[in-house]
Amino acid sequence: MKANISRKYLLHEVQQYAVILIGLVCYAVGWTAFMLPYGVTLGGVTGIAALLDFATDGGIPIQLTYFVLNSILLIFALKILGWRFCTKTIFGVVMLTLLLQVGKSVMGGLANPYLLGEGENFMSCVLGACLCGLGLGICFVNGGSTGGTDIIAAIINKYRDISFGTLIMLSDILIISCNYLVFHDIRRVLFGYVALLIMSVMLDYYINTTRQSVQLFIISHNKHQELAEFITHQGHRGVTVLNAIGWYSKDEHDVLFVLARKREMPFLLNGIKQIDPEAFVSMAYVKGVYGNGFDKIKGRAKG
Repeated sequence: MKANISRKYLLHEVQQYAVILIGLVCYAVGWTAFMLPYGVTLGGVTGIAALLDFATDGGIPIQLTYFVLNSILLIFALKILGWRFCTKTIFGVVMLTLLLQVGKSVMGGLANPYLLGEGENFMSCVLGACLCGLGLGICFVNGGSTGGTDIIAAIINKYRDISFGTLIMLSDILIISCNYLVFHDIRRVLFGYVALLIMSVMLDYYINTTRQSVQLFIISHNKHQELAEFITHQGHRGVTVLNAIGWYSKDEHDVLFVLARKREMPFLLNGIKQIDPEAFVSMAYVKGVYGNGFDKIKGRAKG
């Protein structure tokens, strides 16, 4: 039994790392194919490292600043977020570094690195920010991170109910603003703001869509026990049985009340259809569900 549980846990972890890698690929493509060739920059630790490198004419190398800042942040993350988050963060930092290097090499080998054509800075900004936001969202949902300001966002988000996108946007606005002090190009700063806004919206949209919950009311006249067993043991969700009376028919029957994630609905609905095709199902999206198996209430009560 323990070996079976360990195998399932290992498979789950491997799947998460594979999905995180897909998110990192999206992020790297957004940066190397659409952001860097058109001179669009963002914030984060990489942005800080680049600013220091340009401001000191290479006196403080990018890799040194990036390593030192991430090391400091990882020390705090290790204490607050635990080994599991830090392990995936280290994996994200290492893999993203390799993917960015590969992406830059591929783009540098092209005769024309401007995939959308010259002068299409705004469109490249939009596409690159969408890919970066999507990549970050995939990483966060699976417990990963690309390091830098992502670590700060994850630490604050653990205790306060503030979205990842908002936290990253606030921390990066100052970094992007400092671009003007180094490059003296207001267009570069404005494109950075636009990319940051789009990336934050895309990040929050993906995370909120993935974590969205639904509630089900299921009425079955003679198979409610089978449905409850299926939802509990195969759907891995709790079921509350409510005693009800149909006002028109005056018949007594049980109503199953279920809370689940949106991504779990295809499996649950298919199972309900197989067990009782005549079951009456009411489904509604809920704004938030807090408790075992869902989100945790964050922040301190005021009083």
